[in-house]
Amino acid sequence: MSGNPLASKIAAPYARALFDFSVEKNIMHQITADFQNLEIFLKEAAELTNYLNNPVVNQEAKREILTKTLESQVNTETFKFLMVLVERNRINILESVIAKYLELVYETASIKMIEVVTAFPFTNLQKNTLIQKLKELTSAREIRLLITVDSSLIGGFLIKTESKVVDFSIKNQLQNLAKHLDTVLEI
Repeated sequence: MSGNPLASKIAAPYARALFDFSVEKNIMHQITADFQNLEIFLKEAAELTNYLNNPVVNQEAKREILTKTLESQVNTETFKFLMVLVERNRINILESVIAKYLELVYETASIKMIEVVTAFPFTNLQKNTLIQKLKELTSAREIRLLITVDSSLIGGFLIKTESKVVDFSIKNQLQNLAKHLDTVLEI
C-alpha cells in the first residue's frame, strides 16, 4: 500500500494491462497465485531484487537469471510478462506492478487490504478476531492484513486503510493525555 509513488504510477498501466489480459484469457487465478508467491519470494530474496533493480546489469543477464529461477515456477503468461518488463527496462518496478495488480484483483473480489502496525505480534486468535471485526465494519468479503511490528507504539495497534487511520496505541493515548494536560495546566 505504501512505497515509491513514482514507481506506483509507472506500474499502474502495466498492472491494468496484465489484469485485463488475465480476465480476457481466463487465467486471473493462475497469474494472481504467481504474483502472490512472487511477492513473498522477492521479499525473501533481497539479492535477486537488488540484482534486478541494478541499472548496471544488462537486460540479457536479467533475462537469464529470471529464466533460471522463475520460468519453471510460474505460468507461461506470467513469465512472458516478466520478460516484457525486462525488455522495457521496467523490471525494477516489478514489486510495484505486483502490488497494483493484486490491488485490482482484491478490489474486484471485494477483498480489502488493511495495514496494521502493532507493538507486539498478534496471536492467531487476535488476528482472526480482528479480521472478523474488520469484515463487519467494511462489508468486505475477505480481509488481507499487512502486519508490521513497531515496538515504539508501546502497546496496542494502529489500523490503516485507504482513507482512514485508527490509532489504538498506548503511545497515541499518552500523547493525547499530554496534550490534554498541557491545555488544562495553562489555565
